[in-house]
Amino acid sequence: MSAATSVGLGLDGAVVLVTGGVRGIGAGIARVFLRHGATVVVCARREPESPVAVGGADGFGGVGGADGFGGVGGVDGFGGVGGAVAEFVAADVRDPEQVDALVAGIIERYGRLDVLVNNAGGAPYSDAANASPRFHEKVVGLNLLAPLLVAQRANAVMQVAGRGAIVNISSVSATRPSPGTAAYGAAKAGLDSLTTSLAVEWAPAVRVNALDVGMVRTEAAEQHYGDDAGIAAIGATVPLGRLADPEEVGECAAFLASPLASYVTGATLLVHGGGERPAFLAAATVDNGAERPNSNRTENQENRP
Repeated sequence: MSAATSVGLGLDGAVVLVTGGVRGIGAGIARVFLRHGATVVVCARREPESPVAVGGADGFGGVGGADGFGGVGGVDGFGGVGGAVAEFVAADVRDPEQVDALVAGIIERYGRLDVLVNNAGGAPYSDAANASPRFHEKVVGLNLLAPLLVAQRANAVMQVAGRGAIVNISSVSATRPSPGTAAYGAAKAGLDSLTTSLAVEWAPAVRVNALDVGMVRTEAAEQHYGDDAGIAAIGATVPLGRLADPEEVGECAAFLASPLASYVTGATLLVHGGGERPAFLAAATVDNGAERPNSNRTENQENRP
């Protein structure tokens, strides 16, 4: 549990849907909302081996009733207490009929949907020169069109309720080169753009924001970065010196979904530990420890013809 979860965000009793919420970043997001007293529904194509849950008394419960969320927490065993478990629903977020059934089921069981976290996404490595059109279509479908589809259905019920919050989980690949996952980076850039447009279209009832997430240490980290030594070496390239924990991403999503961000919409929050150091710093032959009285001069010279 991150230290930030000691702060109530006013999410007690909120009904939250986290797509792709059964592992990795999605599971971390779901656990954070559970700790803040929300009723959480997670979806994926396949049921996880074990439920997404939090254990132990954590003292959360938010300020339900003060922000209009109260009414579900405490009735069904959530309410921010130890042992809270997310409900799992099998659904492919690319399929309109399955998404319709997913949202309708949440409304039937809980009466409303307060927060959507569009987390489902990802792509395998593939050289753009050799990947098939079908491959690119599937990557864009999962990372851009599916979030739009789920957001449309969630917005419909949120507009009726007169309020709601949508958080799109995007990537730093949206704003920097993404070699080996070019279609993924392009789709995430589209998701960031989509976030700004939906925020305008769906205001004032529904707020729409995004997180551009950097490297995160999930259960699949070794597949991407190697063993512990490799993960540590990769983490050392980040200004904060490590990869993020999934729940640190979850805290950012919870903030954007909470009443504390009531005047925030159309925003993209960078969650990347400071990003990546410019490559030229490592390649430069100048002594990095030496005093540079006019360091801006070097950077300005880069732009000269």
